[in-house]
Amino acid sequence: MAITRRGDSFRGAQSRLSPRFMALTGLVLSLCAFSSSQELPKAIEGDYVAHDFHFHSGEVLPELRLHYRTLGRSISDANGHITNAVMIVHATGSTGAVYAAYARGSFAGELFGPGQLLDATRYYIILPDAIGHGKSSKPSDGLHAGFPHYDYDDMVEAEHLLLTDGLKVDHLRLDMGMSMGCMHTFMFAEKYPDFLDAAMPMGCSVVEIAGRNRIFRKVLMDDIRNDPGYLNGEYKQQPAALRTALGLMLVEITSPIRMQRQYPTRETADAALKEVVDSRISDSDANDTLYAWDASRNYDPSGKLDQIKAAVTWVNSADDEVNPPELGIAENQIKKVKRGRFVLIPISDMTRGHTTHSYPPAWKQYLAELLEQTQH
Repeated sequence: MAITRRGDSFRGAQSRLSPRFMALTGLVLSLCAFSSSQELPKAIEGDYVAHDFHFHSGEVLPELRLHYRTLGRSISDANGHITNAVMIVHATGSTGAVYAAYARGSFAGELFGPGQLLDATRYYIILPDAIGHGKSSKPSDGLHAGFPHYDYDDMVEAEHLLLTDGLKVDHLRLDMGMSMGCMHTFMFAEKYPDFLDAAMPMGCSVVEIAGRNRIFRKVLMDDIRNDPGYLNGEYKQQPAALRTALGLMLVEITSPIRMQRQYPTRETADAALKEVVDSRISDSDANDTLYAWDASRNYDPSGKLDQIKAAVTWVNSADDEVNPPELGIAENQIKKVKRGRFVLIPISDMTRGHTTHSYPPAWKQYLAELLEQTQH
Protein backbone atom coordinates (compact mmCIF):
# COMPACT_ATOMS: atom_id res chain seq x y z
CA MET A 1 0.00 0.00 0.00
CA ALA A 2 1.24 3.50 -0.76
CA ILE A 3 0.03 6.97 0.02
CA THR A 4 1.11 10.43 -1.12
CA ARG A 5 -0.13 13.93 -0.30
CA ARG A 6 0.26 17.37 -1.76
CA GLY A 7 -1.29 20.78 -1.21
CA ASP A 8 -3.97 22.16 -3.52
CA SER A 9 -6.19 25.24 -3.45
CA PHE A 10 -8.78 23.74 -5.85
CA ARG A 11 -9.56 27.05 -7.50
CA GLY A 12 -8.96 25.44 -10.87
CA ALA A 13 -11.72 22.87 -10.43
CA GLN A 14 -14.33 25.57 -10.05
CA SER A 15 -12.95 27.88 -12.72
CA ARG A 16 -13.54 25.26 -15.40
CA LEU A 17 -17.30 25.28 -14.74
CA SER A 18 -19.47 27.95 -16.27
CA PRO A 19 -21.49 30.26 -13.99
CA ARG A 20 -24.72 28.88 -15.40
CA PHE A 21 -23.66 25.30 -14.76
CA MET A 22 -22.73 26.12 -11.18
CA ALA A 23 -26.11 27.70 -10.67
CA LEU A 24 -28.03 24.81 -12.21
CA THR A 25 -26.32 22.09 -10.25
CA GLY A 26 -26.62 23.95 -6.98
CA LEU A 27 -23.06 23.22 -6.00
CA VAL A 28 -22.12 26.81 -5.33
CA LEU A 29 -25.19 28.52 -3.94
CA SER A 30 -24.58 29.77 -0.42
CA LEU A 31 -24.84 33.17 1.21
CA CYS A 32 -21.72 33.01 3.36
CA ALA A 33 -18.51 34.84 2.55
CA PHE A 34 -15.25 35.18 4.39
CA SER A 35 -13.21 38.35 4.78
CA SER A 36 -9.89 36.51 4.67
CA SER A 37 -9.19 33.13 3.07
CA GLN A 38 -6.03 33.01 5.22
CA GLU A 39 -8.15 32.16 8.24
CA LEU A 40 -9.18 28.91 6.65
CA PRO A 41 -7.30 25.59 6.66
CA LYS A 42 -6.10 24.64 3.19
CA ALA A 43 -7.07 21.37 1.59
CA ILE A 44 -4.44 18.67 1.27
CA GLU A 45 -4.66 16.44 -1.78
CA GLY A 46 -3.20 12.95 -1.94
CA ASP A 47 -3.32 9.47 -3.42
CA TYR A 48 -3.59 6.10 -1.72
CA VAL A 49 -2.72 3.01 -3.74
CA ALA A 50 -4.25 -0.38 -2.95
CA HIS A 51 -2.39 -3.28 -4.52
CA ASP A 52 -4.17 -6.28 -6.08
CA PHE A 53 -7.63 -4.92 -5.37
CA HIS A 54 -10.24 -7.64 -5.95
CA PHE A 55 -13.57 -6.50 -7.39
CA HIS A 56 -16.86 -8.31 -6.85
CA SER A 57 -16.92 -9.07 -10.58
CA GLY A 58 -13.88 -11.32 -10.06
CA GLU A 59 -11.55 -8.87 -11.78
CA VAL A 60 -8.36 -7.67 -10.14
CA LEU A 61 -6.54 -4.38 -10.55
CA PRO A 62 -2.82 -4.54 -9.66
CA GLU A 63 -2.90 -0.93 -8.46
CA LEU A 64 -6.08 0.89 -7.52
CA ARG A 65 -5.47 4.59 -6.96
CA LEU A 66 -7.82 6.34 -4.57
CA HIS A 67 -7.56 10.10 -4.65
CA TYR A 68 -8.66 12.22 -1.70
CA ARG A 69 -8.62 15.64 -0.11
CA THR A 70 -8.50 16.47 3.57
CA LEU A 71 -9.13 19.65 5.51
CA GLY A 72 -8.11 20.15 9.10
CA ARG A 73 -6.10 17.85 11.32
CA SER A 74 -6.92 14.60 13.01
CA ILE A 75 -7.32 14.51 16.79
CA SER A 76 -6.63 11.27 18.66
CA ASP A 77 -7.75 10.10 22.09
CA ALA A 78 -5.51 8.59 24.75
CA ASN A 79 -5.59 5.26 22.95
CA GLY A 80 -4.48 6.74 19.64
CA HIS A 81 -7.88 6.56 17.93
CA ILE A 82 -8.88 9.49 15.74
CA THR A 83 -12.07 11.04 17.12
CA ASN A 84 -12.92 13.92 14.77
CA ALA A 85 -12.99 12.38 11.28
CA VAL A 86 -15.80 13.31 8.87
CA MET A 87 -16.12 11.68 5.44
CA ILE A 88 -18.18 13.33 2.68
CA VAL A 89 -18.82 11.35 -0.51
CA HIS A 90 -19.85 13.01 -3.77
CA ALA A 91 -22.53 12.28 -6.37
CA THR A 92 -22.26 10.27 -9.60
CA GLY A 93 -20.00 12.02 -12.09
CA SER A 94 -18.70 14.49 -9.52
CA THR A 95 -15.57 14.57 -7.32
CA GLY A 96 -14.56 15.55 -3.82
CA ALA A 97 -13.17 18.80 -5.23
CA VAL A 98 -16.62 20.42 -5.42
CA TYR A 99 -16.86 20.31 -1.63
CA ALA A 100 -13.30 21.38 -0.88
CA ALA A 101 -12.94 24.93 -2.20
CA TYR A 102 -13.51 27.95 0.01
CA ALA A 103 -15.16 30.62 -2.09
CA ARG A 104 -18.18 32.83 -1.96
CA GLY A 105 -21.16 30.55 -2.37
CA SER A 106 -19.29 27.27 -1.82
CA PHE A 107 -20.23 24.15 0.14
CA ALA A 108 -17.10 24.64 2.23
CA GLY A 109 -18.07 28.26 2.78
CA GLU A 110 -21.27 27.20 4.52
CA LEU A 111 -19.86 24.39 6.65
CA PHE A 112 -16.07 24.33 7.08
CA GLY A 113 -15.27 27.89 8.18
CA PRO A 114 -14.50 29.13 11.71
CA GLY A 115 -17.42 28.54 14.05
CA GLN A 116 -19.45 26.66 11.43
CA LEU A 117 -20.93 23.21 11.89
CA LEU A 118 -17.98 21.30 10.44
CA ASP A 119 -15.33 23.86 11.34
CA ALA A 120 -12.12 22.53 9.76
CA THR A 121 -10.14 23.66 12.79
CA ARG A 122 -12.15 21.14 14.84
CA TYR A 123 -12.89 18.34 12.38
CA TYR A 124 -10.73 16.21 10.12
CA ILE A 125 -12.69 16.34 6.86
CA ILE A 126 -12.04 13.64 4.26
CA LEU A 127 -13.27 14.10 0.68
CA PRO A 128 -12.51 11.02 -1.46
CA ASP A 129 -12.87 10.67 -5.20
CA ALA A 130 -14.77 7.40 -5.57
CA ILE A 131 -13.51 4.66 -7.88
CA GLY A 132 -14.10 5.74 -11.48
CA HIS A 133 -14.24 9.44 -10.61
CA GLY A 134 -11.95 12.44 -10.52
CA LYS A 135 -8.32 11.53 -9.98
CA SER A 136 -9.01 8.02 -8.71
CA SER A 137 -8.49 5.04 -11.02
CA LYS A 138 -11.00 5.05 -13.87
CA PRO A 139 -11.49 3.62 -17.37
CA SER A 140 -10.14 6.70 -19.16
CA ASP A 141 -6.75 6.22 -17.50
CA GLY A 142 -5.96 3.72 -20.24
CA LEU A 143 -7.83 0.44 -19.76
CA HIS A 144 -11.00 1.89 -21.34
CA ALA A 145 -13.68 -0.84 -21.51
CA GLY A 146 -11.13 -3.27 -20.08
CA PHE A 147 -11.35 -1.54 -16.70
CA PRO A 148 -12.90 -3.73 -13.97
CA HIS A 149 -16.68 -3.43 -13.82
CA TYR A 150 -16.88 -1.95 -10.36
CA ASP A 151 -20.07 -1.64 -8.34
CA TYR A 152 -21.09 0.24 -5.21
CA ASP A 153 -19.83 -2.56 -2.97
CA ASP A 154 -16.36 -2.14 -4.47
CA MET A 155 -16.53 1.63 -4.06
CA VAL A 156 -17.58 1.45 -0.41
CA GLU A 157 -14.93 -1.13 0.43
CA ALA A 158 -12.33 1.07 -1.23
CA GLU A 159 -13.48 4.06 0.85
CA HIS A 160 -13.12 1.96 4.00
CA LEU A 161 -9.65 0.86 2.89
CA LEU A 162 -8.63 4.46 2.24
CA LEU A 163 -9.73 5.42 5.74
CA THR A 164 -8.25 2.50 7.65
CA ASP A 165 -5.07 1.63 5.76
CA GLY A 166 -4.39 4.91 4.02
CA LEU A 167 -5.33 7.55 6.58
CA LYS A 168 -5.27 5.37 9.73
CA VAL A 169 -8.82 6.36 10.62
CA ASP A 170 -10.70 3.60 12.43
CA HIS A 171 -13.80 5.61 13.34
CA LEU A 172 -15.91 8.35 11.81
CA ARG A 173 -17.60 11.06 13.80
CA LEU A 174 -19.85 11.58 10.78
CA ASP A 175 -20.39 10.01 7.36
CA MET A 176 -22.18 12.25 4.84
CA GLY A 177 -23.08 11.47 1.25
CA MET A 178 -24.88 13.12 -1.64
CA SER A 179 -26.87 11.15 -4.24
CA MET A 180 -24.47 8.29 -5.07
CA GLY A 181 -22.65 9.22 -1.87
CA CYS A 182 -25.98 9.00 -0.05
CA MET A 183 -26.30 5.39 -1.19
CA HIS A 184 -22.71 4.72 -0.20
CA THR A 185 -23.43 6.13 3.26
CA PHE A 186 -26.23 3.63 3.86
CA MET A 187 -24.05 0.78 2.62
CA PHE A 188 -21.08 1.90 4.72
CA ALA A 189 -23.25 2.09 7.85
CA GLU A 190 -24.48 -1.45 7.19
CA LYS A 191 -21.09 -2.98 6.36
CA TYR A 192 -19.23 -1.30 9.22
CA PRO A 193 -21.87 -0.65 11.90
CA ASP A 194 -19.38 0.11 14.69
CA PHE A 195 -17.30 2.47 12.57
CA LEU A 196 -19.36 5.66 12.83
CA ASP A 197 -21.33 7.73 15.30
CA ALA A 198 -23.62 9.49 12.84
CA ALA A 199 -24.67 9.33 9.21
CA MET A 200 -26.33 11.96 7.06
CA PRO A 201 -27.30 10.54 3.66
CA MET A 202 -28.93 13.07 1.33
CA GLY A 203 -30.74 12.67 -1.97
CA CYS A 204 -31.26 8.95 -2.49
CA SER A 205 -33.41 5.89 -1.90
CA VAL A 206 -32.61 2.60 -0.16
CA VAL A 207 -34.30 0.08 -2.43
CA GLU A 208 -33.24 -1.50 -5.71
CA ILE A 209 -32.98 1.09 -8.45
CA ALA A 210 -36.02 0.39 -10.59
CA GLY A 211 -38.92 2.23 -12.20
CA ARG A 212 -38.21 5.66 -13.64
CA ASN A 213 -34.78 5.87 -12.03
CA ARG A 214 -33.59 2.64 -13.63
CA ILE A 215 -35.08 3.53 -17.02
CA PHE A 216 -33.26 6.88 -16.98
CA ARG A 217 -29.96 5.11 -16.25
CA LYS A 218 -30.60 2.44 -18.88
CA VAL A 219 -31.42 5.03 -21.56
CA LEU A 220 -28.24 6.95 -20.74
CA MET A 221 -26.05 3.83 -20.83
CA ASP A 222 -27.66 2.41 -23.97
CA ASP A 223 -27.24 5.78 -25.65
CA ILE A 224 -23.49 5.50 -25.17
CA ARG A 225 -23.11 1.79 -25.91
CA ASN A 226 -25.20 1.93 -29.09
CA ASP A 227 -23.50 5.00 -30.56
CA PRO A 228 -21.54 3.86 -33.66
CA GLY A 229 -18.72 6.11 -32.50
CA TYR A 230 -18.38 4.24 -29.20
CA LEU A 231 -16.44 1.40 -30.88
CA ASN A 232 -16.82 -0.94 -27.89
CA GLY A 233 -15.05 1.60 -25.74
CA GLU A 234 -11.99 2.05 -27.96
CA TYR A 235 -12.97 5.39 -29.51
CA LYS A 236 -10.31 7.93 -30.45
CA GLN A 237 -12.65 10.88 -29.91
CA GLN A 238 -15.63 11.15 -27.61
CA PRO A 239 -18.78 9.68 -29.21
CA ALA A 240 -21.62 12.09 -29.92
CA ALA A 241 -23.77 10.25 -27.37
CA LEU A 242 -21.74 11.76 -24.56
CA ARG A 243 -23.37 15.15 -25.20
CA THR A 244 -26.79 13.52 -24.99
CA ALA A 245 -25.81 11.80 -21.74
CA LEU A 246 -24.73 15.10 -20.20
CA GLY A 247 -28.01 16.68 -21.26
CA LEU A 248 -29.99 13.83 -19.73
CA MET A 249 -28.09 14.22 -16.48
CA LEU A 250 -28.94 17.93 -16.37
CA VAL A 251 -32.65 17.21 -16.80
CA GLU A 252 -32.58 14.54 -14.12
CA ILE A 253 -30.89 16.50 -11.36
CA THR A 254 -32.51 19.92 -11.63
CA SER A 255 -35.80 21.27 -10.31
CA PRO A 256 -38.60 21.67 -12.88
CA ILE A 257 -39.95 24.70 -11.04
CA ARG A 258 -36.62 26.51 -10.87
CA MET A 259 -35.76 25.67 -14.46
CA GLN A 260 -39.10 27.02 -15.68
CA ARG A 261 -38.48 30.26 -13.79
CA GLN A 262 -34.88 30.60 -14.96
CA TYR A 263 -35.50 29.62 -18.58
CA PRO A 264 -39.09 30.56 -19.47
CA THR A 265 -38.55 30.59 -23.26
CA ARG A 266 -37.32 28.11 -25.83
CA GLU A 267 -34.29 30.29 -26.54
CA THR A 268 -33.16 30.58 -22.93
CA ALA A 269 -33.67 26.85 -22.30
CA ASP A 270 -31.72 25.89 -25.43
CA ALA A 271 -28.92 28.28 -24.51
CA ALA A 272 -28.72 26.90 -20.97
CA LEU A 273 -28.47 23.31 -22.21
CA LYS A 274 -25.73 24.21 -24.68
CA GLU A 275 -23.71 26.12 -22.12
CA VAL A 276 -23.90 23.34 -19.53
CA VAL A 277 -22.95 20.59 -21.97
CA ASP A 278 -20.18 22.69 -23.50
CA SER A 279 -18.76 23.37 -20.05
CA ARG A 280 -18.70 19.67 -19.15
CA ILE A 281 -17.75 17.94 -22.38
CA SER A 282 -14.00 18.62 -22.28
CA ASP A 283 -13.64 17.04 -18.82
CA SER A 284 -15.98 14.10 -19.47
CA ASP A 285 -15.38 10.66 -20.93
CA ALA A 286 -17.90 8.18 -22.33
CA ASN A 287 -16.42 5.09 -20.64
CA ASP A 288 -16.12 6.86 -17.31
CA THR A 289 -19.74 8.00 -17.58
CA LEU A 290 -21.01 4.58 -18.62
CA TYR A 291 -19.18 2.79 -15.81
CA ALA A 292 -20.25 5.32 -13.18
CA TRP A 293 -23.94 4.88 -13.92
CA ASP A 294 -23.67 1.12 -14.33
CA ALA A 295 -22.12 0.80 -10.86
CA SER A 296 -25.58 1.09 -9.26
CA ARG A 297 -26.84 -2.04 -11.05
CA ASN A 298 -27.07 -4.24 -7.94
CA TYR A 299 -27.63 -1.61 -5.27
CA ASP A 300 -30.21 -2.55 -2.63
CA PRO A 301 -29.42 -1.99 1.06
CA SER A 302 -33.04 -2.38 2.19
CA GLY A 303 -32.56 -5.87 3.64
CA LYS A 304 -29.88 -4.84 6.15
CA LEU A 305 -31.04 -1.43 7.36
CA ASP A 306 -31.78 -2.91 10.78
CA GLN A 307 -28.05 -3.63 11.18
CA ILE A 308 -27.17 0.08 11.25
CA LYS A 309 -26.10 1.24 14.71
CA ALA A 310 -25.28 4.87 13.94
CA ALA A 311 -27.77 7.70 14.34
CA VAL A 312 -29.08 8.45 10.85
CA THR A 313 -30.68 11.62 9.53
CA TRP A 314 -31.75 10.97 5.96
CA VAL A 315 -32.67 14.08 3.99
CA ASN A 316 -34.45 14.33 0.63
CA SER A 317 -36.16 17.30 -1.01
CA ALA A 318 -39.73 17.34 -2.26
CA ASP A 319 -38.73 18.56 -5.74
CA ASP A 320 -36.23 15.74 -6.30
CA GLU A 321 -37.25 14.07 -9.57
CA VAL A 322 -34.76 11.23 -8.95
CA ASN A 323 -36.38 10.29 -5.64
CA PRO A 324 -39.97 11.60 -5.84
CA PRO A 325 -41.59 11.70 -2.39
CA GLU A 326 -44.90 10.39 -3.66
CA LEU A 327 -43.37 6.92 -3.85
CA GLY A 328 -43.45 6.78 -0.05
CA ILE A 329 -40.31 4.63 0.08
CA ALA A 330 -38.33 6.66 2.58
CA GLU A 331 -41.07 6.90 5.19
CA ASN A 332 -41.47 3.12 5.19
CA GLN A 333 -37.81 2.14 5.01
CA ILE A 334 -36.55 4.50 7.71
CA LYS A 335 -38.59 2.51 10.24
CA LYS A 336 -36.01 -0.28 9.90
CA VAL A 337 -33.19 1.98 11.11
CA LYS A 338 -33.09 1.81 14.91
CA ARG A 339 -31.90 5.39 15.36
CA GLY A 340 -33.20 6.70 12.07
CA ARG A 341 -34.95 9.90 11.10
CA PHE A 342 -36.21 10.95 7.67
CA VAL A 343 -36.61 14.61 6.72
CA LEU A 344 -38.41 15.72 3.56
CA ILE A 345 -37.59 19.34 2.77
CA PRO A 346 -40.65 21.11 1.28
CA ILE A 347 -40.34 22.84 -2.08
CA SER A 348 -39.27 26.44 -1.62
CA ASP A 349 -36.75 28.98 -2.88
CA MET A 350 -34.20 27.02 -0.84
CA THR A 351 -34.60 23.75 -2.74
CA ARG A 352 -32.71 22.92 -5.93
CA GLY A 353 -34.28 19.66 -7.08
CA HIS A 354 -32.03 16.65 -6.68
CA THR A 355 -28.99 18.86 -6.04
CA THR A 356 -30.52 20.29 -2.88
CA HIS A 357 -28.18 17.76 -1.29
CA SER A 358 -25.29 20.12 -2.05
CA TYR A 359 -26.95 23.33 -0.82
CA PRO A 360 -26.35 23.48 2.94
CA PRO A 361 -28.73 26.37 3.72
CA ALA A 362 -31.60 24.01 2.93
CA TRP A 363 -30.61 21.34 5.45
CA LYS A 364 -27.82 22.38 7.79
CA GLN A 365 -30.25 22.79 10.69
CA TYR A 366 -30.74 19.02 10.58
CA LEU A 367 -26.98 18.48 10.54
CA ALA A 368 -26.74 20.64 13.67
CA GLU A 369 -29.37 18.52 15.38
CA LEU A 370 -27.63 15.28 14.38
CA LEU A 371 -24.27 16.47 15.68
CA GLU A 372 -25.86 17.59 18.93
CA GLN A 373 -27.70 14.28 19.29
CA THR A 374 -24.50 12.26 18.90
CA GLN A 375 -22.21 14.48 20.95
CA HIS A 376 -20.19 12.42 23.41
